[in-house]
Amino acid sequence: MSTRRSFLTATGAAAALALTGNLPGLDAGLDAVGIPHRTDNRPLFTLGVASGDPMPDAVVIWTRLAPGPLEPFGGMDDRMVTVDWEVADDDAFRRVVRRGTAHARPEYAHTVHVDVRGLRPWRHYFYRFRAKGQISPVGRTRTAPAPTDQPAVTMAVASCQAFYDGYYTAYQDVVQRDHDVVLFLGDYIYEVGVGPTAGVRNQAVPVDFAGEIFTLDEYRARYALHRTDPDLQAAHAAAPWVVTLDDHEVEGNWAGYISEDGLPHDEFVVRRANGFRAYWEHMPLRLDQSADGPSIRLHRHLRYGRTADLSVLDTRQFRDDQTGTGGWLPPDEVSQDPARTITGAEQERWLLETLGRSPSRWNVVAQQVAMAQLDRKPGPDLELPMDTWNGYAASRDRVLSGVRDRGVRNFVVLTGDLHRSVASDLRVDFADPSTPVVGTEFVTTSISSGKDGVDADATGNALLAENPHVKFQNVQRGYLSCRLDRTQWTSEFRIVDRVTTPGGTASTRATLVVEDGRPGTHLA
Repeated sequence: MSTRRSFLTATGAAAALALTGNLPGLDAGLDAVGIPHRTDNRPLFTLGVASGDPMPDAVVIWTRLAPGPLEPFGGMDDRMVTVDWEVADDDAFRRVVRRGTAHARPEYAHTVHVDVRGLRPWRHYFYRFRAKGQISPVGRTRTAPAPTDQPAVTMAVASCQAFYDGYYTAYQDVVQRDHDVVLFLGDYIYEVGVGPTAGVRNQAVPVDFAGEIFTLDEYRARYALHRTDPDLQAAHAAAPWVVTLDDHEVEGNWAGYISEDGLPHDEFVVRRANGFRAYWEHMPLRLDQSADGPSIRLHRHLRYGRTADLSVLDTRQFRDDQTGTGGWLPPDEVSQDPARTITGAEQERWLLETLGRSPSRWNVVAQQVAMAQLDRKPGPDLELPMDTWNGYAASRDRVLSGVRDRGVRNFVVLTGDLHRSVASDLRVDFADPSTPVVGTEFVTTSISSGKDGVDADATGNALLAENPHVKFQNVQRGYLSCRLDRTQWTSEFRIVDRVTTPGGTASTRATLVVEDGRPGTHLA
C-alpha cells in the first residue's frame, strides 16, 4: 500500500488540479505512483450517510466509501464504484418510492451526491446505499412543506466542532429532540494540527494529522476524522442539514483571497480551492454547488412553506480584509469605511431582494459571524470583534436599513462562530436604544470548541452590561433548538455540562421568544 508521503507526491499536482474543478487526469496520476487496486472486504460506509437542502419535492442524499477513513484515499483504490440507492416511506424499505444508481468516483474521494426528485412535501423518508454487496446505515430525512402550507417547524442550529476539544455530546440531544432540519453555520473542521491523541479524546490518530492542513488529501482526511464521530453520524442520519462554511474549513480568519497566515496569493488560491473541494465532497450539497476551483456558491434560498424563508449567507468568500488582526479593537476609519463589505455587493443585493419579496411569516438568515454590536469595554468607548459584522459597520447598516425600509416581517438572524450563546435585538443605530428594533439575532454556542466552558466570563458580563440590546449570554457548549409557528419563535439554548469527557448531560439554560409581528426578543 502507498505511504502518505507518496500520496502527497501524487497530489502535489492534484492540489493545482483542484483549481480546474474536475481534476482531469487524476486516475493516471494515481497509477503513476503505484496505488494498488484494493481487494479487502472492510466496511465501506464508515462515515455514515447524510441528507441536505430539502425542497418540497427533493432532497440531497450523501455518502462516502471509505474502508480506511484515515488512510490515503480513504483506503480506496483508483477505480469508480457503482452505488445503488433507495428512498422509501418506511425504514424497512417495503415501500420504496425512488431508486437509482450513482457512481463513487476516485476524483471526488468516492463521495456520492444524489439529488432525489419527485418526493412529496413535508414527509419523512428513509434512504440507504448499496455497494459491493454492502448496505449503508439507514438515514432519515424530511422534505420541506408545500409553498402554501404553514406548519410549525423545528430547527437545530449548531457550529464549531473542534475534534480535539471535546465530544459531540450535544448531537445526542439534537437527535432525541427530533428536529425537522439542522442548520450548521461553520467550522465543521479545524485546519490546525490535531495531535497524536486527538486532544481530550485520548484516541490515537496518524502522526500526519499533527500538522496544519494544506493539500487536498489533508483536507479530505480531516473531514473523514470528524465524520468518524458516532454522535455526528447519528445527527446527520436523523434529519436533513443545511450547511455553510466559515473560516476554519480553509484557514483561520481568512478573508476573500487574503491569507491571514501570510501565504502568498497564488499559494492561498490553491489552498482555498483544496478546502472548498473537500468541503463540497463531504457535505450534502447539490451538484451545482460543487467547487469551481477557488470558488463555491454557498449563498442560497430555501423555503419552508409560508412558515419561513431561509437565506443562507457566505461571509468569507467575498469580504474585504479585517481591520487590524480581526480581534477585539476600537472602531476606526477602516471598520467604518462605507465601501467595505462582508458579503460582497452581489450577495448583499441578492439578500435584500430575497427578503423584500418574501411571503413567509418568518424571515431567517443563517450565517456565520455576529451581526449585533458587541462592545466589551466598560464605559463610553467601544471595543468590538472585528472579524464579525462589527468590523464591517457599513455592510451591517445597509442590511439592517434595508430590512427596515422593506418592512421585512419577523427578521431573525442565526449565527455561529463566537463559542458562546448570545441573544440580541437588532437596531439600525445601536448607539441609540430608543430606535426601533428591526429583528433578532440568536448566536449558538459551539458543539465542542473551547472545551467545557463556564456559565459566564468577563467578556459575557461586559456584553450584558455594555449592550442594552443583548438579552442573554452563556459560554458553555451546546446548540440552539428553535420552534417556529404562527404565533411565535421559541429559541432554547441547550447546553451540555461537559464535553471533555463522555456522558455529559444536556439541559435548557434559557428560553427566549419572539412574538409574531413584534420585533425583539425576551426571556420566556
